[in-house]
Amino acid sequence: MARFRSLALTGLMLALPAVALAEDAPVSELSYVLNTFSFLVMGILVMWMAAGFGMLESGLVRSKNVATICLKNISLFGIAGILFYLVGYNLMYAGVDGGYMGSFGLWAADDAAALAGDYSGGYSAASDWFFQMVFCGAACSVVSGCVAERIKIWSFLAFCVILCGIIYPIQGSWGWGGGWLSEMGFSDYAGSTIVHSVGGWAALTGAIILGARKGKYGKDGRVNPMPGSNIPLATLGTFILWMGWYGFNGGSVLALGDAASAIEMSNVMVNTNMAACGGMIAAMIMVQVLYKKVDVTMGLNGALAGLVSITAGPATPSLGAACLIGAVGGVLVVLAVPFFDKLKIDDVVGALSVHLVCGIWGTMAVPFTDDGASFLTQFIGVAATGAFVLVASSVVWLVLKYTIGIRVSEDEEYRGCDVAEIGMEAYPDFQRVNIGGGTGLPAGATATAVAMSAAETVKHA
Repeated sequence: MARFRSLALTGLMLALPAVALAEDAPVSELSYVLNTFSFLVMGILVMWMAAGFGMLESGLVRSKNVATICLKNISLFGIAGILFYLVGYNLMYAGVDGGYMGSFGLWAADDAAALAGDYSGGYSAASDWFFQMVFCGAACSVVSGCVAERIKIWSFLAFCVILCGIIYPIQGSWGWGGGWLSEMGFSDYAGSTIVHSVGGWAALTGAIILGARKGKYGKDGRVNPMPGSNIPLATLGTFILWMGWYGFNGGSVLALGDAASAIEMSNVMVNTNMAACGGMIAAMIMVQVLYKKVDVTMGLNGALAGLVSITAGPATPSLGAACLIGAVGGVLVVLAVPFFDKLKIDDVVGALSVHLVCGIWGTMAVPFTDDGASFLTQFIGVAATGAFVLVASSVVWLVLKYTIGIRVSEDEEYRGCDVAEIGMEAYPDFQRVNIGGGTGLPAGATATAVAMSAAETVKHA
């Protein structure tokens, strides 16, 4: 569903206190106000997802890296806002006209027509910019957790500049900006591919080029678990993301100025919820069958997998179909986590399994419930987006690697990025204090010995 479809301008019947407003103001103005209000409120919900990503990742990394994760998640959102203003919005939406990108230039609001009484634009320009910008930030958040615990913070933020300013807007213009994929009929209602799998592809290239954490994979092929620091915090993050997803998908109706839009938004939100429920329960059952115990983190990622899966087409399924689409996502995430581990691709929070794998599944699932969508066109959209983001992201990561470097030293990784990168700890009262030695390592310890000690620690965790 193209983001720039025409917005209906008929009025919405409101409760008694608003009847006077409907009588005093033209119907088209009321519709304009309601559409603008929807963009702003739903955009706030999507922004709230940044807190969800921050809390989820903080709970799933080790305590020595929590402060760094918090800083990364709030700073990447700042980068998204600035870059989407400087270049991103126009590159994604200005003058695409069936092509491959828009134009370079600063975004500027133009509401002169509405101020003069012409409400045919449907909503205020600033509300639209805000809503589109928070989606850009969400794509960048996907990368953060995957490459956690061993990446340099400034290298990560430099990558975010290019992802938010260039990579995300260009591919987004193909489907949402009226580009060549939109002309083909590619359907991605709220961004299973355009947002989530884009973040997933960028994270995949980063994880491969960066390498795994020390001690994560043994020479015998064994995967050594590195448990997160705070399961309640990760659970809170999941709840926040679940709540924010109502704005993510519901706001993508792009209107609230008529009854049809209100009904569609209601259906989208209910289907979004059902997909999350299906994904979570399916993941719990699957992990119980495979491993004889229920893993909390798999349950959390199962809910997120269901949410990503339904994002490409939340308007057309029945409740049962939405639940089933989410359930397939929940099963896929349980299978994908060990698959990436077998490839020795270290994904700290399961972002690849949730956002990349389920983003692809959700996009390909659209034709099952939407007769207007084509499996071939959906596949072309998935493949083209994946190829572009893989190549572009790899170039950026490699340039950063061979210029400023992207990985902290072995000693810094052992100490934790909190102390090494930002000079503070998230939980100072619970950290081991090393007395003597400016490196923060036990006196006389070598990097090799420290790495072996770390590996032994996780082996017996």
